[in-house]
Amino acid sequence: MASLKEVKARIGSVNTTKKITGAMKMISSAKLKKAQMAIENISPYQSRLNGILNNFLATESDFQSDFSAVREVKNLAIVVFSSNSSLCGAFNSNVIKELNAVIKREADAQTSVTLYPIGKKVKEASQKMSGVKIVDISNDLANHPSFDGISEITNELMAKFLNKEYDKVIVIYHHMKNTAVQKLTTETFLPITLEASGEGEKMCGDYLVEPSKAEILESLLPKALRTKMYACLLDSNASEHGARVVAMQVATDNANELINELTILYNKTRQQAITSELLDIVGGAAALSN
Repeated sequence: MASLKEVKARIGSVNTTKKITGAMKMISSAKLKKAQMAIENISPYQSRLNGILNNFLATESDFQSDFSAVREVKNLAIVVFSSNSSLCGAFNSNVIKELNAVIKREADAQTSVTLYPIGKKVKEASQKMSGVKIVDISNDLANHPSFDGISEITNELMAKFLNKEYDKVIVIYHHMKNTAVQKLTTETFLPITLEASGEGEKMCGDYLVEPSKAEILESLLPKALRTKMYACLLDSNASEHGARVVAMQVATDNANELINELTILYNKTRQQAITSELLDIVGGAAALSN
């Protein structure tokens, strides 16, 4: 059985860990609120933009765009979002597993695969993969989401898709449903599907649109794509903080449980030590009396 000194040292060590996990939970909670506010700020703009697109698409059933061109996939681009740091449960490992599954499912031996890893963890994992090209992206984008920063990447993806350098673009990210639930999502970013989803406000009356609905749609699509990619970045960032809040709460609960177990062990060990000393004293007194 461990000595009193050893058990006391372990209790102190677990208490220190508990303070760290508790502090990390508070920090992640604050960052989560900030990330949720960023999502709430972009949501009205994205909703209205999608509504405008849906209204035009509903009246332009024969509209076609270069962004909707479906081709044989010889060059595949994958944008994958992770975090820069660990201690957020299975957040990063699930992303890496899904990335491997997507490559296996979407690409064959003749397919050229280019990765856009946003986040240090997935970048490190992708560097160990063979047969893929990796685009160097600043890790700062994962910690500090920027519309301008993600727009540069989106513009490059759109340009290369239009130039037929990429035949398909896929995004992998976590969609945050609530603090405890982050859904890993894989979506086709390009080519887009030009169908009215029925969302958004319906146009009332017969409007005259200049220069034309088709030209307006063509100008709105890049804006919608940039907004969509920015929303993915914000979603991933919020999901990371939500996953870390849950992970740190679980770690804190485990620390409390371990402290209780060690305290019981400490008390039992101390009681045995006292009992042993009393027996020695009684035994010594009995020997002297004889």
